[in-house]
Amino acid sequence: MQIGEVAERTGLSLRTIRFYEEAGLVLPVARTDGGFRLYTDVSVERLELIKRVKPLGYSVEEIAEFLDLLDAAAVGAGREELDRLATIHDDLKDRISALLAKVERAKVLADEVGEVLRSAGQ
Repeated sequence: MQIGEVAERTGLSLRTIRFYEEAGLVLPVARTDGGFRLYTDVSVERLELIKRVKPLGYSVEEIAEFLDLLDAAAVGAGREELDRLATIHDDLKDRISALLAKVERAKVLADEVGEVLRSAGQ
């Protein structure tokens, strides 16, 4: 499929997909005679994964490492790769805990603001 269809399926802009390509995060599997990039469903899945990872605050370099480790794990990674992937897993759990703590603080603040509004007759 061409980049426009990939953009439509992923909700990413053409510019973002090209940026991820330039960064080596996703690569077209081929190009048409006219030079159009061609992607597969695997490319779309990879972009969907990037979409889920990016908002968690990971840099492009960290995402590239993560993707490389996942690729290695899929074909039988060595101990070093698996250890690094376990470290990333732990980091993800830490980020989840931090995000949940922020949500709780936001809930408390929203309750406080709601109380002020109720007291003011709103």
